[in-house]
Amino acid sequence: MSNTSENSKRIAKNTLLLYGRMLLLMVVSLYTSRVILHSLGVVDFGIYNVVGGVVAMFSVLSGSLSAAITRFITFDLGKGDLEALKKTFSSSVTIQIGLALLIIVLAEFVGVWFLNNKMVIPANRLLAANWVLQFSILNFAIYLISVPYNAAIIAHEKMSAFAYISIIEAIWKLVVAFLIARTPFDRLIFYAFLLAVIAVAIRIIYGYYCNKHFEECHYRFIWDKELLKKMFSFAGWNFLGAGSSLLMNQGVNVLMNLFFTVSINAARGVVLQVDNAILGFVNNFMIALNPQITKNYASNNMDYMYKLVCRGSKYSYFLLFFFALPIMLEAKPLLQLWLGIVPDYSVQFLRLTILLSLLSVISNTLVTSMLATGNIKKYQIIVGGTGMLVFPLAYLAYYLGYPPASVYIINFVIFLLQLLYRLFLLRDMIGLPIRMFVNEVLFKVVLVTVCASVIPVIAFIYINSDLVLLKFFALIFISVICTLISILLIGMKKTERKFVFEKITDFKNKFIKK
Repeated sequence: MSNTSENSKRIAKNTLLLYGRMLLLMVVSLYTSRVILHSLGVVDFGIYNVVGGVVAMFSVLSGSLSAAITRFITFDLGKGDLEALKKTFSSSVTIQIGLALLIIVLAEFVGVWFLNNKMVIPANRLLAANWVLQFSILNFAIYLISVPYNAAIIAHEKMSAFAYISIIEAIWKLVVAFLIARTPFDRLIFYAFLLAVIAVAIRIIYGYYCNKHFEECHYRFIWDKELLKKMFSFAGWNFLGAGSSLLMNQGVNVLMNLFFTVSINAARGVVLQVDNAILGFVNNFMIALNPQITKNYASNNMDYMYKLVCRGSKYSYFLLFFFALPIMLEAKPLLQLWLGIVPDYSVQFLRLTILLSLLSVISNTLVTSMLATGNIKKYQIIVGGTGMLVFPLAYLAYYLGYPPASVYIINFVIFLLQLLYRLFLLRDMIGLPIRMFVNEVLFKVVLVTVCASVIPVIAFIYINSDLVLLKFFALIFISVICTLISILLIGMKKTERKFVFEKITDFKNKFIKK
């Protein structure tokens, strides 16, 4: 029981640390982007982003391997097998070095050719664009080699180190933003060079920290065919899921561009920025929770793992819904306040995107528990294959003349099917009780959603729409209060409420003492 309590406290502490990190990074990032845009100008800023995107095309492959590395390191740590952990870490570094070399070769041939022959770059900035490409390749290669070190920090749940190093990186980027405004050199090239220097420095910091604190993080060349086969098999099948996600997002963007105007892509791009910002709160919670799910599976502590899966799914939804309800109700004034000019379809897309995200986050812990097993072939064929249907169905809908928003309806149906498939597959894979998940997660989130929405929706309908600013703040306040009350009284168990109130009391006592 005490071990369970300690795990809960660790998850809560790590989540708060990651939230603090995220808020600071968000503020620094928004301000840095403004300064850099001002210093570089629209053309050079656009060149940096589009050229960096050429290298980012390889991220689907690297992302699949990163997920495999994180799973195997966390799993071995959960088993308490130090020798296996050392072997896994060194093998992971070997894989990432090999992948980095492969991507460098591909980017040098394919990327350079694509940049100089297919991309629309002003002739007088082509040399600078090529330098940006080279530094972007270097950045990406360094990121790949850093993945096992990041995975080790997260697996050991040392979120304070993860947060502090990220903050150091953000501050350095802020310094860079001010330096490029005063440099006598070509600003675009100098900016790309300084970002590469930061990447190398952060990689050294991660390496130093891991070598000092984690016994397994001392690299030696290992070629274990059996282990490498398992990791590549895992990554290969996970690639199917990553490809599915790619088609749902970038693929649909291309379809919208083919069948409609560029303004539709602008609306979707704006909406995704808002969605990604609020999803950051859920993702930080999952970073803190995921290692516990994998470790408990590795140690065969299945009952506690089931509880973590259900609680994680439920609270992921609550965290997102806390922001989703006021944003969905006040989407138009929110976008006007942020952008000034709101692209067509933005309000509709924003509401539909958040609705999809609410359904999607319910599956977060289900995906983690699936990855923990390592046996993902059947899962990815069924769930990933179902996700790939979004692209052809969206193409068919647009071909038949349906409106841009029709893809969101298709997505919603596919997400529902994927949730059902996950539940039945995980019942067979890890013995997850479906009734337990339905009662503790699905029933609770539906009930909270309905109860929390009644008063805000009535207020949205009846408050005078001429009082735009008053209505905006009133609805946010009403939504937040109704959501908090509904979560506390309906969404939480008595023991969960007690834990929350104890934490609030502890925080108040510490604050008063100071």
